[in-house]
Amino acid sequence: DRHAQFVTTLAIISGSLEKFATEIRALQRTEVREAAEPFGSSQTGSSAMPHKRNPELCERICGLARLTRGYALTSMENIALWHERDISHSSTERIILPDSCLALDYCLNIFTSVMMGLEVHPKMMKRNLDLTKGLIFSQRIMLALIDKGLSRQKAYELVQRNAMKAWQRSKHFLSLLKADAEVTDVLPPEELEPLFNEQYYLRYIDDIFKRVGLTETQWKGKASATLPNNLAPRKI
Repeated sequence: DRHAQFVTTLAIISGSLEKFATEIRALQRTEVREAAEPFGSSQTGSSAMPHKRNPELCERICGLARLTRGYALTSMENIALWHERDISHSSTERIILPDSCLALDYCLNIFTSVMMGLEVHPKMMKRNLDLTKGLIFSQRIMLALIDKGLSRQKAYELVQRNAMKAWQRSKHFLSLLKADAEVTDVLPPEELEPLFNEQYYLRYIDDIFKRVGLTETQWKGKASATLPNNLAPRKI
């Protein structure tokens, strides 16, 4: 049982790394381009399309995580043995125990390298937010209407009605709300405009990073103490 618990724990950690790597892969898509894994000056991308930068490090993590999950299943199959432990588990454990450890160690090194060289593109993030034409603030508008005394159902209907118009007519959500008398009777334009502020959703971000020890100063302190000085994306 303890062997199964060990391998399953490795698989869960691998799954978390896969989740992070999948997010980076999604953010690196051509039409998104909000973040990208490191790309060396001599590194080649797609063999067929020279312009393309494949997130091959993150793809590697995702592939190895699938392998580790498969080993977790094998470890659980090894729990039910005959007569206080037959030897049927031995052949598989000789493979899954060292392989799981090596795979996770490799994934951890790759992901550490990815994070240390991660490319982040704030302008693209802002561009993608602006593509919504203010619709990302729909929940905040609904809650503000509720705070003003409207029922949740009525507030939802007002916000949804204008949100659908924004999609269909490709108009900014704020301008549609300002033109809706039912909305402005409750929330006048001067109270609507401040609600369209991205910084509202980031007001606790510094506290969150400090709580988990991931501020720049904290991270550099940990990295300098635990990682080799020459660690680089292409030197894994």
